[in-house]
Amino acid sequence: MKYFLEVPKMTDLSLTINEVVHAPIEKVFDAWLDPYTLSKFIIPMKGMPEPAVENDPRVGGRFSIIMNFEGNSLPHEGSYLEIDRPHKLKFTWVSDHSPEGSTVTLVFASLEAGKTEVQLTHVKFFDEAAMHDHKGGWTTILETLDEYFAS
Repeated sequence: MKYFLEVPKMTDLSLTINEVVHAPIEKVFDAWLDPYTLSKFIIPMKGMPEPAVENDPRVGGRFSIIMNFEGNSLPHEGSYLEIDRPHKLKFTWVSDHSPEGSTVTLVFASLEAGKTEVQLTHVKFFDEAAMHDHKGGWTTILETLDEYFAS
């Protein structure tokens, strides 16, 4: 006699965040691909030091972001899956806090008076607690991006 354990198929958890950034669409898009600028805003918690950022901004190119929290290195990396300047950017998101197959998609829309709406969608988390933590981190990152352009 054979026994089978049926594991229900779960829908991948995802989150979407929208933020208006007070800068033109091209500048906002390019900020995500320029390692110097990216290091100024990809800071998921206020008070964290700027991370070390390296990237090869082309489809198939890779990036590395080494965040530092209380003396601990938190490496994040991924590959660019889609680059459609200045409208869409999609990349894998690999860290100790993200499962295999996790992706981030950024959609940029030009608004009046040189503003840009950024819609960030992150798909695939270990669980709802991890999704909640990432929502806080991405929200802070998008707010910091707006503050970067305001200064």
